[in-house]
Amino acid sequence: MLLTQVPNYYQKRRETLIKAHPGSVFILPAAPELIRNSDVHYPFRQDSNFYYLSGFDEPESFLVLSSSQSTASRSSKMTLFVQPKNPEKEMWEGERYGVDGALQVFGADEAFVNSDIEQKLPEILKGAERIFYRLGVSESMDRRILAILESFRRSQGRSGRGLVSIEDPQAPLGEMRLFKEPEELDLLRKACHITALAHRTVMHELRPGMNEGEIEALVDYQFRKNGCQRLGYGSIVAGGKNAACLHYRSNNENLRSGDLLLIDAGGEYGYYTSDITRTIPVGKNFTQAQAQAYQLVLSVQKAGIALTRPGAKLPEIHKTTCELLVDGLLSLGLLKGNPAELLKNAAYRRFYPHNTSHWLGLDVHDAGLYTIEGEPRSLAAGMVFTIEPGFYVQPADRETPETFRNIGIRIEDDILVTSNGCEVLTREAPKEIAEIEALRS
Repeated sequence: MLLTQVPNYYQKRRETLIKAHPGSVFILPAAPELIRNSDVHYPFRQDSNFYYLSGFDEPESFLVLSSSQSTASRSSKMTLFVQPKNPEKEMWEGERYGVDGALQVFGADEAFVNSDIEQKLPEILKGAERIFYRLGVSESMDRRILAILESFRRSQGRSGRGLVSIEDPQAPLGEMRLFKEPEELDLLRKACHITALAHRTVMHELRPGMNEGEIEALVDYQFRKNGCQRLGYGSIVAGGKNAACLHYRSNNENLRSGDLLLIDAGGEYGYYTSDITRTIPVGKNFTQAQAQAYQLVLSVQKAGIALTRPGAKLPEIHKTTCELLVDGLLSLGLLKGNPAELLKNAAYRRFYPHNTSHWLGLDVHDAGLYTIEGEPRSLAAGMVFTIEPGFYVQPADRETPETFRNIGIRIEDDILVTSNGCEVLTREAPKEIAEIEALRS
């Protein structure tokens, strides 16, 4: 179903971007359509930056953002190049907005069919001081855009001017996307709510003998049933030793009583994704060793969340996570030695090889710089990120006591930094042992 009007916050974002970069032209192609096999395409999902600035989600389109020269009330001018209306193709592929829709629904200042970009883009580039275009995403798109830029350079004649610099738009747009506006938080909260419901459903419905693929299908169904348009990323549904593979994707083995099941899955709602990981027993209860390892990871995660406030830094949270994990591994007899030396030598990476956090938003690993001038940036209100410590025993590890083998545990929540602390957006997904075992019973 086509939209009739997009919210005005897209226009506000464009104004903010151009005010911060006057005299610049941003050239953003739509995401490329990818062939799955033969003439079958992968489902299309718009480029996140393109969507963030326009709300327009058709392929084979271009968004060009420049300084406005004629509209006193606006600093930015949006030009959309879109697929033309075509009744025959629309019969097969669905209705298109066309040029009129780009103007009336999405508020473009100018709109043209996509084949006009070679002619119209040089006109927009006149007087540009900088050009923002991301190279390397599509070789064919790079050739097309660079050919237009070279044509524009030649059209300048003997002016003495060369082509202005081409910069990556990810840096300025990443800085904007890092700080979530209220409308973005509404969508993130909805994505987190739906994802938490899906995890809770699995906790209730899981039975020994089910296949990982059945659980994956159950999660997908809950996402779609409750309003998510797609997955935020490929779901990880890993039973037993499979959970020690951090990016396990097969999701095709039968689940056995006595093992744990790790599910890392997030639904995408309105282009914003949640990212939740929970680890639960396939049977009714955790074994003693599973409970000990799980409680260690949970206590470490809670400590990381407790540190989250404006001014804190992600490396500090990760450092505390590692310190507490080493203490716990020592108490369980899984590491031996001096805690400071174990930390210095990163001995914990045998059980915990990844970082604790990443930004979250339109992308599961969202845009935004982690360092400023070489130093870790401070957290500030409006940022959203994950906290996800883990414990993994690799199948080849024969030094670890047998009771801890075939265990992989990760507990992941999505955290919003507030003005005086934080909000756990995924708190509806149970993670206490008593809560989980009650659902498993």
